[in-house]
Amino acid sequence: MTQAKPNLRDILLLLTIPQLGPGRVRRLLGVFESAEALLKAPLQRLMMIDGIDEKLARQIKSGADAAQADRQLELMEKQGVHCLTIWDEQYPPLLKKTVVPPVMLFYKGRLPESWPHCIGVVGTRMPTQYGRTVTEKLVVELSDNGIAIISGLARGIDTIAHAAALRRGGQTYAVLGCGVDCVYPPENRKLFESMAENGGIFSEYFLGVGPDAVNFPRRNRIISGMSLGVLVVEAGDKSGALITASYALDQNREVFAVPGNITSPKSSGVNRLIQQGAKLVASVEDILEEISGRLVKTAPLERPLPPNIGDAEKKLLEQLSTEPKHIDKLVLDLQESPATLLSRLLTLELMGLVRQLSGKMFIRV
Repeated sequence: MTQAKPNLRDILLLLTIPQLGPGRVRRLLGVFESAEALLKAPLQRLMMIDGIDEKLARQIKSGADAAQADRQLELMEKQGVHCLTIWDEQYPPLLKKTVVPPVMLFYKGRLPESWPHCIGVVGTRMPTQYGRTVTEKLVVELSDNGIAIISGLARGIDTIAHAAALRRGGQTYAVLGCGVDCVYPPENRKLFESMAENGGIFSEYFLGVGPDAVNFPRRNRIISGMSLGVLVVEAGDKSGALITASYALDQNREVFAVPGNITSPKSSGVNRLIQQGAKLVASVEDILEEISGRLVKTAPLERPLPPNIGDAEKKLLEQLSTEPKHIDKLVLDLQESPATLLSRLLTLELMGLVRQLSGKMFIRV
């Protein structure tokens, strides 16, 4: 059973509450039928939810900014900005499976009918001619193989990757560290507009949010989360590209690295990635070889249930799908104690029918 999509304003309203990240917003909207029901809930009821202490419960009760939520809706309509929520079928499927996916993505552009296979391409903001040449070559060849390019529209490698994909007629998408109404860096305005026509610009940040430095590391998890793997071209020891590579490893994605000059500071970080086990890329075949097993996917076959499964476990299994569901929601739907349900969930997990994610979220497998 898949959770119904909450009202868009409800999602925006909860996102205005300080200290309430996308994971908690998703969990709360899985337990309560609306933001109104949540905000009217007694303090003690909120504190019964895993991860909600008294301080955060009080913040939830008093911190929602209705005016800000309404302003976002007005700005979206005025500026032609759309949004994609994690409950939508067109939400990037790989990103949905990460630990803390954005509950909502603002976007400009056109969504694909079905998401293509994507590779994230990141690197230094001040590439050498070698870095430029290699990036263009690999992106063109990836585009020729039907692979879409994901990057961050930053100066340097990001810009080169987006532009090369567009010139080749490939698909490319940017994830910003600011609102999608902000063109950053400003010299990329033409590229921004071209991508809005022929690809897409995404951000989890509200419209009006500027390109603050603290935003960029967080957005990197989206670049890697949307991708089968991340390709790093020229990165120093403190490059933000290494943060993206780290997220990719956490998300069980491939990390690809183009080796660089051992005397160049711009290559110290990427060469270290190779030392640590990243796939050395000398040609596009090195990338295609690693992801080939994921390029053709078939719908999973419906597996018969084990003959020894009990009626209570079957009933619990019917409440689960590939959409993660929190234990609090299962308790509410089945009117069973958390201890009882956790015991049954463990039984189903041992049968290979259920998998537990972080934060006491469960999915059917």
